[in-house]
Amino acid sequence: MAVSEIPTCPHIGTDEAGKGDYFGPLAVAAAYADDVALMRLPQAGIRDAKKVATSRLWELEKAAKQICPDYEVVLIPPGRYNELHEKMGNLNLMLAWAHARAIEDVLGRVKCELAVTDKFGDESYLRGALMKRGREIRLVQRVRAEDDPAVAAASVLARAAFIRAMERLSAEIGVDLPRGATHVIPAGREVVRKGGEELLRRVAKVHFKTTKQVLS
Repeated sequence: MAVSEIPTCPHIGTDEAGKGDYFGPLAVAAAYADDVALMRLPQAGIRDAKKVATSRLWELEKAAKQICPDYEVVLIPPGRYNELHEKMGNLNLMLAWAHARAIEDVLGRVKCELAVTDKFGDESYLRGALMKRGREIRLVQRVRAEDDPAVAAASVLARAAFIRAMERLSAEIGVDLPRGATHVIPAGREVVRKGGEELLRRVAKVHFKTTKQVLS
């Protein structure tokens, strides 16, 4: 199978949300799609969550969970994210760890020989993380992998988990935390006024260059 081809056999798809957002967690999802699911997911409108309005996301999340009941979402809160980034020193290593954990959890429920993920770095990162967990599975990393139905389902699950966590964080600290990495400085400064750098570490990915601007 060429890397550019979408596999037609049952497989696990993975994707993440929150990687480029200053506030909020990193969410990584894995979804197993069998032959029936691979047909039903596109019919249900499941596609790259970045192209889906938030108002429609919850409906698609429900459909993805019904069609792909064997799924896993790994949610890394900002505080834990900052600890892991400082320990690993590399975002791709963290992504590989989270994708591997999600895949492993799904493999604990289903037998599957193939996983497809969006290309986020050197494939050896993810393959190495899976091997450390004692898992051997054929791995395909593709650019724009969200056109794969299983990856699209994972995209929807990860995005929904990320947005739900963002809403919860905003309510907890009493600051409306915007998504994305632009127009976030005013909210960041409001967080610092309320709870200093300690609170900022609880809600933001502090290795972003944005942090210097927030604290200046």
